[in-house]
Amino acid sequence: MTATALKDRAVEFLMQIVAGDVRGAYERHVGAGLRHHNPYFPGDLESLRSGMEADEASHPGKRLEVRCALQDGDQVAVHSRIRRGAGEPDFAVVHLFRFEEGRIVELWDVVQAVPADCINEHGMF
Repeated sequence: MTATALKDRAVEFLMQIVAGDVRGAYERHVGAGLRHHNPYFPGDLESLRSGMEADEASHPGKRLEVRCALQDGDQVAVHSRIRRGAGEPDFAVVHLFRFEEGRIVELWDVVQAVPADCINEHGMF
């Protein structure tokens, strides 16, 4: 794979998820036996996929704005902003991926709500 191929695959996976095609994203990008580290779900593939499907059902039309994507060997980090809609906070998210043979085999995510009033003059993005 090229030096940026995994980075492109990670971003494509996230965009496909947010577009509402959770199952398709998993079929195209995720390896069997995915391990994830989201503390709100058991660590298996099916639990995380079901959680993503439930989130999509609860928040259809959300948008993902990728701010930065970095690749180092078989690992990719994607920093993004998730906009759910009017009246709901935006979220800053960093997804960390580990790939084997071009497929996601391990996933971490770190999420922080964007405050309505940010004291930092540079903002979160």
